[in-house]
Amino acid sequence: MAGSPDNWLYEKNRDNTARYILGEAGKKPLVCVGINPSTAEPNNLDRTLTNVKRFSELNGYDGWLMLNVYPQRSTDPNGLHSELDKKLHSSNLNHISEYLSKYKKADVWGAWGTLIGKRKYLGDALRDIVERLEGFGIRWMKIGKVSKDGHPHHPLYLSHQSVIEKFDIKGYLRGL
Repeated sequence: MAGSPDNWLYEKNRDNTARYILGEAGKKPLVCVGINPSTAEPNNLDRTLTNVKRFSELNGYDGWLMLNVYPQRSTDPNGLHSELDKKLHSSNLNHISEYLSKYKKADVWGAWGTLIGKRKYLGDALRDIVERLEGFGIRWMKIGKVSKDGHPHHPLYLSHQSVIEKFDIKGYLRGL
């Protein structure tokens, strides 16, 4: 994964207030789902995406992709919209399903942490993503142990020795 311009996957909205996809192409990428994007861009990864890339390499993937439950860019999750922007959410769902339709049986790493509780609409947005991906043969994964409330940990808070394993997304959503 050299990071050359021709292997970057990067989709954002026109005014750069939302990012839908960021990653490096591969035949078997590790797909990470966080809460919301920050300022990272191709060749300018933040600490979170540096860790996502590292976990993909450590676990034998040939690429990685960062998606988010909600695509609004905000360096502080407290800055997320107070109410769901339905148009933005719909666009996010379309980007996610369009990309993942190319990868049958992709490993999708839940990595939103406790931030899923930051806004009431985030749990419903995650449910919409899971429902949209229902027929894609997705394998939901987590890295490391879940939080005391059952949330899969954010990439910043994991040891590089943490193990990737299956995650019961349906059980998780029932308890959310």
